[in-house]
Amino acid sequence: MRWILLYLAGMSLAGFLLCGIDKYKAKRGRWRIKERTLLLLAVFGGGWGLWLGMAVFRHKTKHLSFQILAPLTALLWTAAVVCAGYWLL
Repeated sequence: MRWILLYLAGMSLAGFLLCGIDKYKAKRGRWRIKERTLLLLAVFGGGWGLWLGMAVFRHKTKHLSFQILAPLTALLWTAAVVCAGYWLL
């Protein structure tokens, strides 16, 4: 269980950092991180970080796909961990 939590923490940190980096690059007119990359990161466990990054950096907040998928993936991963913890104990 510890490895799952460490994995999710790492993915969330990556989601948060990539959201901040993309916002930084957007302000300076530089190349950007693909939206698909950010959303895939959320699907693979970085939803909490991406969701937090959206709020902190005010980034991608008008995109419906991000408004739905970031919180949805965060909640689904949380539910999966809670269920796994329940079944393993």
